[in-house]
Amino acid sequence: MVTGLLLGGIDDLDKHHKPNFLVVGRETSVAEIKEVFRSFLSREDISIILISQCLADLIQHTMKAHHQPLPTVDKIPCKEHPYDLRKDSVLQHTRGLFAPKDLH
Repeated sequence: MVTGLLLGGIDDLDKHHKPNFLVVGRETSVAEIKEVFRSFLSREDISIILISQCLADLIQHTMKAHHQPLPTVDKIPCKEHPYDLRKDSVLQHTRGLFAPKDLH
């Protein structure tokens, strides 16, 4: 996912030369993921944060502390784990908008 977005030209550095993306590998610690996620939340040049569902599960407490509309945080599937619709917050909010009788 990151490679495709980088090839599309979305990569950028802020005024402190910090990138607007993080490639997570086996050596990346949960603490580092949390730290970078928090830094993305505080940046004015970031409006959308894409995070794989499996990584979001690792930092769920940090993510739940974010209540602002921007940046928007979207969980996306990852190739290592199947996507769990029960953990999709957008789907959960959408289901709450309609009564069961409205869905027929």
